[in-house]
Amino acid sequence: MSDPNYQQTLASLGIDTEYVTARGLPVFEEATTLVSAGPNVVGNEQQLEPVTAGHWVGMRQAAAEDGIDLLLVSGFRSVDYQAGLIQRKLDADQTIGEILRPLAPPGCSEPHTGRAVDIATPGYPPLTAAFEESDAFAWLQKNAQKHGFSMSYPKDNPFGYIYEPWHWCRRTG
Repeated sequence: MSDPNYQQTLASLGIDTEYVTARGLPVFEEATTLVSAGPNVVGNEQQLEPVTAGHWVGMRQAAAEDGIDLLLVSGFRSVDYQAGLIQRKLDADQTIGEILRPLAPPGCSEPHTGRAVDIATPGYPPLTAAFEESDAFAWLQKNAQKHGFSMSYPKDNPFGYIYEPWHWCRRTG
C-alpha cells in the first residue's frame, strides 16, 4: 500500500506488519472514485467504485428476474473506518486475535477497493452463516461469476478469516 501511514495505523492498533505477512493477507489500495450503489438494508447510502456499481445493479436485476431479492448490507469502507471498527472492539476488551478473525486489518480489507459487497436477503439475519441456507446464496453460487463477483472467504480460506457466505467481490484482471 502506498499510504505512508499504513504501518503507523497498524501499529496504533497493536497489529504488527509481520502478522499481515505471515497470514499472507493482500494489501489493497483505497478507492478514490466512488458512486452511489443505493441504500443498504437500513437505508444508509452505500458507495462502490463505478464499474462495480454497474455490475452490482446488473446482478441484482438478474437475481430479481429469477425471483431472488439481493439486498446490500455494505459496500465501500475506508481504511480509517476499518481502523475505527477495530479500535471500538479493542475498547470493548476484545483481543486483537478475536477481532482479526471476522475483520481484516486496515489496508487488508476488500471493501477499501470499492469492489466488495456484503449481501443479505429477506428472512435471513444479515452477516451470518445462515445466509448459505438461502435461495439467494444458491443463486449467487450459480450466477455471481457471470457478473464478475466471487465469494472471497469460503470455509477454511487461506487467510484465516471466518466463513463469510455473504461477502462477494468483483474480480479484476
